[in-house]
Amino acid sequence: MNFLAHFQLAWPEEELVVGALEGDYLKGPLKGHLPKGIELGVKLHRAIDAFTDQHPKMAELRAQFPLELRRYSGILIDLSFDHYLSKHWHNYSTLPLDAFNATIYRNLESRKHHLGPGARRMLLRMQQHDLLSVYGQWDSIAATAARIGERFQRENPFLQVAQHLDPVRPQLELSFLNFYPELIEFCGLKKHQWN
Repeated sequence: MNFLAHFQLAWPEEELVVGALEGDYLKGPLKGHLPKGIELGVKLHRAIDAFTDQHPKMAELRAQFPLELRRYSGILIDLSFDHYLSKHWHNYSTLPLDAFNATIYRNLESRKHHLGPGARRMLLRMQQHDLLSVYGQWDSIAATAARIGERFQRENPFLQVAQHLDPVRPQLELSFLNFYPELIEFCGLKKHQWN
């Protein structure tokens, strides 16, 4: 899952949302240095990633990608799922997407003193480019993947990714629609365990 999904799954608990962003950057064991709710948000982020990565539906979806991209298919699936969450937002929230995004940015900004350097940089980039809204456009998926690929030490595997994504688009959407309700239920159970 990418940013929008992590935030939506953490919502409406504001500290969980902060932990959802910090979860991409904070590595290693949690030691109680952050407020409890933010640490729980990091734990939820990690649980979401593990549940998603190990799910049989995701293994089936990764197999739809060409061999040369299969190793990186998780990145492409995460980005694509944020697109489909945007597209089907009305199925998962009564709050309009633009209002939700504005609320998330305000929440993160008001608590950015709890974020590490990497998460603070990402928050600034998110705000400057309104990344939570950008994923609503399909073309942004390939462009974002290409930027991510620039960080790889080897050559960028995502330079021509659009031609590989288009054939699997219907399967990506169907997989999202089948999988996301399971993920929502999983997150609800996790949150209930922690209360």
